[in-house]
Amino acid sequence: MTIVPHSVLSRRGLLIGAGVTALGGALTQAGLAHARAPMIGTAAPAVHRFKIGGFEATAISDGPLVMGEPSANVFKGLSKETFSKVLGENFLPTDVVRLDQNVLVVNTGEKLVLFDTGVGSTRLMGDLTGRMLANLKAAGVAPADIDAVVLTHAHPDHCWGLMGEGGLNFPNAQIYMSQTDLEFWTDPAKASMPGIGGFIEPTRKQLLPNRERIVFVKDGQEVLPGIEAIHTPGHTVGHTSYVVTSDGKALCVAGDIVHHHVISLETPKLEFAFDTDGLQSVASRLRMLDMLANRRIPMLAYHFPWPGIGYVAKHGDSYKYVPAALQTVL
Repeated sequence: MTIVPHSVLSRRGLLIGAGVTALGGALTQAGLAHARAPMIGTAAPAVHRFKIGGFEATAISDGPLVMGEPSANVFKGLSKETFSKVLGENFLPTDVVRLDQNVLVVNTGEKLVLFDTGVGSTRLMGDLTGRMLANLKAAGVAPADIDAVVLTHAHPDHCWGLMGEGGLNFPNAQIYMSQTDLEFWTDPAKASMPGIGGFIEPTRKQLLPNRERIVFVKDGQEVLPGIEAIHTPGHTVGHTSYVVTSDGKALCVAGDIVHHHVISLETPKLEFAFDTDGLQSVASRLRMLDMLANRRIPMLAYHFPWPGIGYVAKHGDSYKYVPAALQTVL
């Protein structure tokens, strides 16, 4: 028996592959081969349905936010060179930072609950956003059927989808959020503050028309059956995460305790540019990541790659994100 060296097989395979490719190109040019159907040109709706115990959950995308080029304007103290290097090592674009928006719908059997609302109709952070309502429809969820909107915090990409051109997007929903966030982000005196001042008036237009429907949440409170609030301040003054529990299974709706699936976990002490109190945000992040890792609770991270569901593992003095396997059968 003659043993053919692997290198010869590899070269032979490459040559055969190149020949097949060239032949295919020639046939196409000659008009002898074509696709039976035209290219669709659009992605499938960004909807992922899964179970949390007896609850049915659906991740919905509002589309990715464009944060601009990698720089210390995104993560404080992280140089453009280091930032780009980390992105490249993780097979990510090195010229732009994009963060997903992963909204969550939970059907408890009694309540249909929406966590955060996306950025709405504004194009403040690119033209790829504002897809939440369309994806809700694709998921078979009518906005009027939403019983509760639970806000992690009052930043534009989490609450500016409350109102639309026609008025209330969720006309029958009670709204749950922290009192400190409502007061902070609707205070007209803060409109002159650098960095965040431009958010105040648009946020007032989202929250104040809903004021009579807003219920304040407190740390440790079961705000709805199976949904517990956890005070995680820093990113905003009243930032709140939630743990959804059913039949012994749990999922943490983490909100913005983390922003990037690599940088926020490998260097968790870096402050994010839009943190109201960066040091407090770091403290909340470390506390929550330790809890999630130790208790092996999966989380939905609002800005992680779609659909943002996965686990946190301890990795020396830092952490590692492990995406959860997607369920194709409920």
